[in-house]
Amino acid sequence: MSKLNGKIAVVTGGNSGIGLATAIRFAAEGAQVVIVGRRQSELDKALTLIGPGAIAIQADIAKLDDLDRVFTQVKAAKGRVDILFANAGLGDFQPIGSITEESFDRTFGINVKGTLFTVQKALPLMQAGGSVILTGSTTGTMGTAAFSVYSATKAALRNFARSWALDLKGTGIRVNVLSPGPISTPGLDSALSGTGQKEAIIDDMTAQVPLGRIGQPEEVAAAALFLASDESSFMTGSEMFVDGGFAQV
Repeated sequence: MSKLNGKIAVVTGGNSGIGLATAIRFAAEGAQVVIVGRRQSELDKALTLIGPGAIAIQADIAKLDDLDRVFTQVKAAKGRVDILFANAGLGDFQPIGSITEESFDRTFGINVKGTLFTVQKALPLMQAGGSVILTGSTTGTMGTAAFSVYSATKAALRNFARSWALDLKGTGIRVNVLSPGPISTPGLDSALSGTGQKEAIIDDMTAQVPLGRIGQPEEVAAAALFLASDESSFMTGSEMFVDGGFAQV
């Protein structure tokens, strides 16, 4: 039997990378999937990969009006949310002396503010048995050169899960963090391209991964499926790493 048969799943940042791989996996396991992203052209391409029945909504999660529109549409189309994968996020490689106010505001606006209000506005559509998954990162527990702002946002999400697990006590709704290590995604490629040292950085990261390679989005999607399904029914406030051992040794 499919692990998510009949479930309604909302995936932010669902147009590429980990979000898209997870949306595809959720749909394959029987979920009705709604993806949210900022670029309509990428959303349209993603729908062809996810398959029949998926819905795409163009929105910027840093804008509360957009989020209100997203969940109004989800309520009208699906009536509820069983799984929320709050995955949308971004980051810039900037050492302390080069961090700009614009980059700081954009990164915290999407990764922290956007995630907070995505969850807040989804909760009225959720019920006992619901699963909220936040995309964290190994950077939330490690020091990472030139990536401190992004890392700080992911550390904030880790505490969100701990605190929200208490806020949601008695509701039957679970919240957990899924923290990938180095994963081959368009987002990583974009962030590294601006450094002029992409290949060198990837080689360095690979050398630090005990499994000796960069991960794939589908491997993170497999872990997201576990957290979304009833197989993780006794987990809340937890963090699951999919990092090849990168942050573990």
